[in-house]
Amino acid sequence: MKSWLTAATLALSLTLAHAADDAAKAAEQAQKADATAQASGFKIRPVDDAWRAALPRNAEAATQAYLDRLPADVVAKSDAYYTGGYWLILWELLASVFVAVVLMTGRRAARLRDACQRVGRGPVRRDALFGAAYVLASALLTLPLAIYSGWWREQAYDMSTQTFVAWLGETALSQLIDMVMMGIVVAGLYIVIRRAGARWWIWGTGGGIVALIVVIAISPVLIQPLFNTYKPVEDGPVKAAVLQMAHANGVPVDNVYVFDASRQTTRVSANVSGMLGSAAVRLNDNLLRRTSEPEIRAVMGHELGHYVMNHMVKNIAMITPLVFIGFAVVAWAMQRLHTRFAATTGVSRIDDVAGLPMLVAVLSIFFTLATPLLHTMTRVQEAEADKFSLNLTREPHGFAEAQLKLVEYRKASPGPIEEFVFFHHPSTRNRIYDAMRWREAMGTP
Repeated sequence: MKSWLTAATLALSLTLAHAADDAAKAAEQAQKADATAQASGFKIRPVDDAWRAALPRNAEAATQAYLDRLPADVVAKSDAYYTGGYWLILWELLASVFVAVVLMTGRRAARLRDACQRVGRGPVRRDALFGAAYVLASALLTLPLAIYSGWWREQAYDMSTQTFVAWLGETALSQLIDMVMMGIVVAGLYIVIRRAGARWWIWGTGGGIVALIVVIAISPVLIQPLFNTYKPVEDGPVKAAVLQMAHANGVPVDNVYVFDASRQTTRVSANVSGMLGSAAVRLNDNLLRRTSEPEIRAVMGHELGHYVMNHMVKNIAMITPLVFIGFAVVAWAMQRLHTRFAATTGVSRIDDVAGLPMLVAVLSIFFTLATPLLHTMTRVQEAEADKFSLNLTREPHGFAEAQLKLVEYRKASPGPIEEFVFFHHPSTRNRIYDAMRWREAMGTP
């Protein structure tokens, strides 16, 4: 009897301790969520289930009711941040051209090639070293723009949680990775150029797509863990709900991971990565702290939709013709540029790696001009994933609430031409409208 009583007392103590621990964790998570929201300065007028149930059945009216919960100052700040990004597209293009002008004039790139030749002692190693050196030179020449766009601007809009030193350290690591990868890609590209001759751009397209697939495959495994720590989500309703949705749709995962994005940003995000039968479901800690379970279900339903509908493979298939055209334009342009500027640059042949800065600049111009097409391809897939999520989760309100939080860094209500040119996702207004239209059609509360 005494041993039974001791055991019962111990069990009761453990239960109470466990309950207290759960309560403490819940309180800690709530405090962290509040701290993150306060740090960002982003606010949405809160509502309850009664408000949602009383929403008009009409999709347009319900959409406007959701958007009216955003304070005017929040909308103004969001609009200023996102539209400022339009100018960054231009500045980044001009930066690429600036790097090309600096390196190509005065035969600087040719001298750099000769230095790489002395160290590398062979065309492949020389080209790899030149590719790495080009990345380093480009990073140093455009460092002021990188500081402005990557750190200062994010700080100014209260979205960065990093000190400048921390940001600079991660940027240096990222540049180091880029140097290694660019070295490999450049060495491979110029092998193709030398062997294929005038039709190098045809074979270059195939090589470029292969390189893209390799980067997509290794990034979640080898690169992303260098910047964030990935841990399994604690057992509970969120993890169970996400795994249930994944298994119901044939996504081959047995765990859900959370990564510490809050050490860098206040943004909420998630992804389902993987190809060819592999998958990894990941969400950031801001999403866990700042959103409810219905919102998380809606967001993860969207990400699962990308995987189930093979959007990664389809995206590669759609971008291949564009890369093909881009390389053809580069081949045409480079032939004329080499003829015109050979005396100034010291580069007269397409198979000379010293012409890489010029090649990159031409390719940058092409893809910048193709921005509306690239964004349209992405928007179509994002809209498809939205519909997948609504049909899977049946959470139009959770979906709409999650979209409101994205207004922190996305303009909510752009014009149609603005959305066509600059938006890689459907606008918040259109995404909430789709959710409310689904709600209206399905007759859900």
